[in-house]
Amino acid sequence: MTAKTGKRCFYVVGGEYADTAFERPAPGAALDCRGPLTEAEAHALWRELTGKTVDNAMVRYVVEERDAADPAYVVGGEYADTGFARLAPGRALEVFGPFTPADALAQWRAKTASTVDSCLHRYDVVSVAELSAFTARVSA
Repeated sequence: MTAKTGKRCFYVVGGEYADTAFERPAPGAALDCRGPLTEAEAHALWRELTGKTVDNAMVRYVVEERDAADPAYVVGGEYADTGFARLAPGRALEVFGPFTPADALAQWRAKTASTVDSCLHRYDVVSVAELSAFTARVSA
């Protein structure tokens, strides 16, 4: 259990990395973060994802435990192309939050539903720790 709230939330985080140090995503790639989940759901999803990518040494997923009270943000907007590495010219990164992880997931669902017909729109849920790195990556 976490010290802040006593509530346990789990996330499956990963994707394709630049190298086997697994510190930076591959160029043009963004890491996937799925959750909040129960511990059993997170481990089941981890097994599913790692089973699909077992033949690619550059792909890695991990299960992370986070405090349910830690703030989360929904970030994204319109990108220049479907590589989702940089925003479209003249577009600013949209940042919504802070939310609880559950509320961030609900906001993410609403934003993605409202832009489902645009292949250039994408939104992600990020933690406070991930927010500045995400902003720097897509705004460059």
